[in-house]
Amino acid sequence: MKKMFASLLALSLMLVGCGGGDKKTDDTTKKDGNAEIIMITDKGTIDDKSFNQGTYEGVEAYAKKNNKTFNYIKPVAATDDEYKNSIDQAVKQGAKVIVTPGYLFEPAIYAKQTEYSDVKFILIDGYPNDGNQENPKSNTENNAIGIKFQEEQSGYLAGYAAVKEGHTKLGFMGGMAVPAVMSFGYGYIQGADAAAKELGIDVSMNYHYTGDFKATPEVQNTAASWYKSGITAIFGCGGAVGNSVMAAAEKADPVGAVIGVDVDQATESKTVMTSAYKQLANAVNDALASIYSGDFDKVDDDKILFRGGQNIVLGAANNAIGLPMDTSTFKKFTKADYDKVYKTIQDGKVTIKNSTAGEDVSVIKTEKVKVNFIK
Repeated sequence: MKKMFASLLALSLMLVGCGGGDKKTDDTTKKDGNAEIIMITDKGTIDDKSFNQGTYEGVEAYAKKNNKTFNYIKPVAATDDEYKNSIDQAVKQGAKVIVTPGYLFEPAIYAKQTEYSDVKFILIDGYPNDGNQENPKSNTENNAIGIKFQEEQSGYLAGYAAVKEGHTKLGFMGGMAVPAVMSFGYGYIQGADAAAKELGIDVSMNYHYTGDFKATPEVQNTAASWYKSGITAIFGCGGAVGNSVMAAAEKADPVGAVIGVDVDQATESKTVMTSAYKQLANAVNDALASIYSGDFDKVDDDKILFRGGQNIVLGAANNAIGLPMDTSTFKKFTKADYDKVYKTIQDGKVTIKNSTAGEDVSVIKTEKVKVNFIK
């Protein structure tokens, strides 16, 4: 099994938009939009400082280091047909590798992986299937790989740390109720409950999905009302949703705390206490490295993690999730505390439920955390 890189690659994002944003070029991009490696964005934008950007940074890092052309396409709508159209467009623009972040791409990759058998597909946060809700047909061809993360583990660490830090009134502001967001939230609840039990205290939590991944006045107003009600820390879990939470935290009196998501968001606002991250850039970088080294095609070699035809899941065992302790602003929760709880997750000593438990947040049973689900 190939080792994950130890830390996220810190590289600046270059907007080379095709169908969205201003187009810029350098030695590894082309003015006509053609490129060897093309990412297609999920709902949200390439500069969301979260899921899309974190994924694209993996593309950018590998392409620049290895002198490969790269670009991205922003679909005109988040639908199966538009995702398929974007894949067709990417192939016409010369893509040999197509990277798609988000489980919404599952049906599109399921259909297109056979049509374009000479193209490699990297699907983040999903496994190719036909999208049938009742009886889905799943298939990952040898030219594709599905990569998921154990977001519930990262969310657990965030909830645990927040309570250990002294926050007893918490908030969870998710974007769409998609599997990754739900798993982050479910883990957040369970981590908070575990810490509360250890401390012998009671904790309350407001829990809400905004229905989108956009920064809006409505989201900011909701977060502001939560801070005003006495909530001291909110997990902004949904791309640009977090920016609205940060804006509310900055204006709160006293200033509120925010937990970022997907990548280390410390530079976004001084209110960011920590971030529940997953190694998006590293996973994409390693998958691309496997493709170009030829390991990806060794589908029968189970010693290779990133290989075609596989659906894999990355978590604490791969050091692929966590909290960025170097940039976190904890005053009570120490690195020793973090290492200890992280080890219990790595060793499988704690069972953390994820989105497969069901869509109703009440399936997460707690002893010390009272969850107020707000529709």
